[in-house]
Formats: sequence, structure tokens, C-alpha cells
Amino acid sequence: MNRFEGGSREAKIRYLDADFQILSPGSYVTCAITGQPIMIDELKYWSVARQEPYVDATASLEAEKRAGALPNQKR
Repeated sequence: MNRFEGGSREAKIRYLDADFQILSPGSYVTCAITGQPIMIDELKYWSVARQEPYVDATASLEAEKRAGALPNQKR
């Protein structure tokens, strides 16, 4: 799907291991950490466990820290 197929609305996505499934078409999703829009064709980082997207690796790492999901991290 390119950025023009979904219009300017937010997509609903099911995040899978190494892939994702578009449940409701849209042109972007919103980063769970930063609130920034992420174009669907630029989406590279997400959590299957938490079903949320991230704009970049830094945001993904922050989400792991907040979830207490890093090795040797106290919960």
C-alpha cells in the first residue's frame, strides 16, 4: 500500500512477527512513544506483545524500558 491508497486517515494494524496485517486502511499509524505519525510504507519498528508501532529504534528501546522488558531490568 502506498501513501495515497489509504487517504489521510490512521490505519488500524495487527502487528505480527516480521510483518503486519492492515485491518483498516489508512496512510499512517501513530508512534506509541512520540506521538509522531509514521507512514505505512516507512513502518519498521513495532511490538507484537504490546501491539504498538514506533517511529524508530530509539522509541522502540524506550518502550522496552517502560515495559520493564530489558534483561537485568528490575520491574
